[in-house]
Formats: sequence, C-alpha cells, structure tokens
Amino acid sequence: MKTTLFRPYLAAVLFVAPLLLAGCGNDDEPEPDDENELITTVRYTLTPTTGGGQAVTVEWKDLDGAGGNAPTIGTLRLAPNTTYTGALSFLDESKNPAGNITAEVQAENDEHLVVYTPAPANLLTVTRTDRDKNNLEVGLATRVQTTTAATGTLKVVLRHQPDNKNGQPDLGSTDADVTFPVTVQ
Repeated sequence: MKTTLFRPYLAAVLFVAPLLLAGCGNDDEPEPDDENELITTVRYTLTPTTGGGQAVTVEWKDLDGAGGNAPTIGTLRLAPNTTYTGALSFLDESKNPAGNITAEVQAENDEHLVVYTPAPANLLTVTRTDRDKNNLEVGLATRVQTTTAATGTLKVVLRHQPDNKNGQPDLGSTDADVTFPVTVQ
C-alpha cells in the first residue's frame, strides 16, 4: 500500500520539476548597466600663463591593470607663485590603437566630474574651468595656482555619475583614482 501512494507523488514531482526549472532562466547574470571606462593612463599637462616657463606634463600608467605590476607615476614639478592652464586626458592603452577615453568623458560630460584634492590643502589651488550642458563643472580643463615652494600630492579622481550628477564629488562610481607627487620649487 505504501508503494501505491508513493508512485503518484513521484510521478508528479518528476513531471513538475522540469517545468519549474525551465521557467527560472539564468538570474545570476546582472543586467548590463552604464559601465565604467577602462583607464590605463592619466596625463595632466599644465602650461604656465604667468611667470613664464615651460609646459609640464605628468603621467600615471598602469598598462596591466589593477593587481598586476605597480603603476608608474611621474612627479608634477611646478614653479612657485605661478598660474597654469591644465588639460587632463585619459587613455585606454590596453588596446591598439589606444582608446581615447577623454573623448568619451567629454561626450558624456554631464555624467562625469573630475575631483582634485591637493595635500596639504594649501599646496596649490585647482579650479575646474569647463562645464557640461547643465552648466555643472567637469574638470578636464583647469586653472592651477601655486603659492610658495612646498611638496605634497595631488589626488585626481574621475567620478562617473550617470543620472545623479549635481556637482557633489562623492556621488557615483570611480573611473580613475590617481595620486601624483607634487614639488613646487
């Protein structure tokens, strides 16, 4: 008698299980969203507008990506009491030819913000001079003012802020986060 009750339940489970499994689909793969750009090179060029002198370019490179070899980081050497215009560029040199991420950031400038943080805070002043279609700062173009001779760092962070850019530096995700040693002498 036990066998007769068990068989209908077994038949029902064997019939229903494939239907349930077929309807589940693959929920493990997330929907693609607005992905961050791959950035292997950050280049910052500063051209003096006062005090004379030559343009200065500093680079951060990590061609093998996070977790591989350490990035190469140049030192930003600036003159004291000088104003510079700055141009920041981002590249993906993991492919040939290199991808120009700066053009992508410019095309989507209403979704990006570059945050500059000098340490110590009085090392230099960085002012973003470019704006997006909503009149919010972007940061690919800057004005930099140095004061007296000093040393420190300049942290440069590219924030990706789709659908929530409002000028606040802590929104969104990070596309790039680099720190340059700075010498003002």
